[in-house]
Amino acid sequence: MSLQDHIINHFSDNLQTQQEAMANLCELIEYAGQRLVNCLLNDKKILTCGNGRSAACAQLLAALLLDRYERDRPALPAIALAADNITLTAVANSHHFDEAFAKPLRALGQAGDMLVVYSDGQNCANICKAVNNAHDKDIFVIALTGNQGGMIAPLLKETDIEIRVPAHSPARILETHVLITHCLCDLIDQQLFGGDL
Repeated sequence: MSLQDHIINHFSDNLQTQQEAMANLCELIEYAGQRLVNCLLNDKKILTCGNGRSAACAQLLAALLLDRYERDRPALPAIALAADNITLTAVANSHHFDEAFAKPLRALGQAGDMLVVYSDGQNCANICKAVNNAHDKDIFVIALTGNQGGMIAPLLKETDIEIRVPAHSPARILETHVLITHCLCDLIDQQLFGGDL
């Protein structure tokens, strides 16, 4: 197989995953967007976390909310729990890596906030602990997952939302999580600020 064939396979796999996600996840994405808007309208904030490449998605969501998606608008309250390396490593060093997101969530999260977690289905005990702590504080959870939902899916309550990407490849899951993140930001902008660009 040539190098270009490898490239073509990546694009083909991506397109197939995106089409399956579009066919199966639009209603859930719309519902998640509405829940995020309600959170913001109630003067609450959005907290987000993920590990490794999923941390990049979590930070992307917070950055797009705090700054802008595709238009200038007021900043929206969002905190990426994985963005502060000093706190992350301090908590992991003093306690355990499982506490890396849960401890800041306990300090910063309030009832009515939303926790958006990203996972490609790999080991995510620290995210599971954050989900459990969110429930203890009456913080609703939106989980962007893949594979079979990993360790997170069984922890979710009826009031939570799981947006599970129909893929097994971590790369395809990540690519689709980025697209879903852009959809959520667009839905928030449309509902809060109206009109097209």
